[in-house]
This record gives sequence, structure tokens and C-alpha cells, in this order.
Amino acid sequence: MARYRLLIEYDGTPFVGWQRQERGVSVQGAIEDAAARFCGAAVTLFAAGRTDAGVHASGQVGHLDLPRPVPADRVRDAINFHLKPLPVSILAAEEVDEDFHARFSATGRAYLYRILPRRAPPALDRHRVWWVPVPLDPDRMAEAAPRLLGHHDFTSFRAACCQAKSPLKTLDRLDVVRVGAEIQVIAEARSFLHHQVRNMVGSLKLVGEGKWSPDDLARALEARDRTKAGPTAPAAGLTLTGVTYG
Repeated sequence: MARYRLLIEYDGTPFVGWQRQERGVSVQGAIEDAAARFCGAAVTLFAAGRTDAGVHASGQVGHLDLPRPVPADRVRDAINFHLKPLPVSILAAEEVDEDFHARFSATGRAYLYRILPRRAPPALDRHRVWWVPVPLDPDRMAEAAPRLLGHHDFTSFRAACCQAKSPLKTLDRLDVVRVGAEIQVIAEARSFLHHQVRNMVGSLKLVGEGKWSPDDLARALEARDRTKAGPTAPAAGLTLTGVTYG
């Protein structure tokens, strides 16, 4: 057996999410099927993070085992050949030691959330941004964001279906910046709760609208109650941009 680490890019729009499911096409299932056609054997693909339906990735990392060693570039090109025409691409492949695990070896994950606050709806980025047809104040959002940094109980920003054993997480970075017409939120941590980034963005949007103050965001965190935080931002605006390994 030979283990390969894959750097993966995908448009999450047509998929039911990362994880293989009984119905619908998943990113995991698409890559596993492509790899099986290439190597002639069943393959299981593990990922650094399981993204939801509609969430994108420019820096997802996965690993799989093949029955025999193959040049890494051939692994990349062969899987990509069998993935056509799905919007998934293996950007790079490398052979790694058998103790490498895409999920458990990861020491950090980074996400980008894109908001488009303008009156006209997007045409080109329709499935890449959260269109908000009212003005938002990025400076107030940036002022509020540091309230969530550090080690906290993030129950207020956790999905009801989250399977994590504990709501305690350490948020290392939460920046809000204006890039052209967009407001972008960058979040980094060792790991995140289910919907944590989208729920934090939904709350920051309330600050940007002037419905909340920065202190209201802190109070939502302290409440440890999902009903006290803002709405879940749409999946389309979220992209997994990178995974780090120690």
C-alpha cells in the first residue's frame, strides 16, 4: 500500500457536501470513484474537514491509500481525468508516510467568507458570496470580531447537529476586511465546530447592519445559547482556503 496526500479544490455548488451519502453526489464520493477507476480497487478518502453542501474549497487536504506505489504526478493527473466534468480538481499529490492523516495530523484550518453588500445581485459570483442588499459597516464588524478571539465555549455559534464532544475551541484569527465591493471574513483555528464560521458571520452581519453593537457580540458568546446569536450565513459564501500541518 502507498499513501498519498492530495491538495483539493472544488466548487461545492452541485454537491451534497464533502461526505459520501446514499443520495446525491458528494466530493468524497466523486474522488473515491475517480481513484477507483484509476487503480482498479476500492479507495477510501479522508479529509481535513467535512464541508457542507454548497461550501467551496481552494485548499482542502485529503489522503488515500493505493494498492501499489505510483508516481505522485500520475496520481494527480489520473484522478483529474476521471473527475471530468465535475468541478473538482486535485491540485497536487505527494506520497507520504503511513502515519500521516489528513484530519488528525492537521494543526490548523483557515476559512474565507465573502459578503457582497450592494443593491444589485451578483451575476458572476452568484454561488460564491452572500449577497446582502443593504449597506454594512465593515469597520464596526472589524471592531466586534476580536470579542470572539481566544479559548471559549462556542455553544452560541454551534449547530444543533454538531457532533463535537465539546463546545470549547480556540479561535486564533477573525479578521474583517473590505476588498473592493466585498466584505471578507477570515477565520483561523486548529478546528471549528459545525457551522461555527457561518454562525459567527451571521452575527457579525447584525453588527454591520447596526442592529447589534460589538458588545452584543460578546454577550452572545457569553450566553452559551444558540438562540442568542445571529442567523447562520449561507453556505455559498464560505471557502476552506487552507490546512496546516505541524
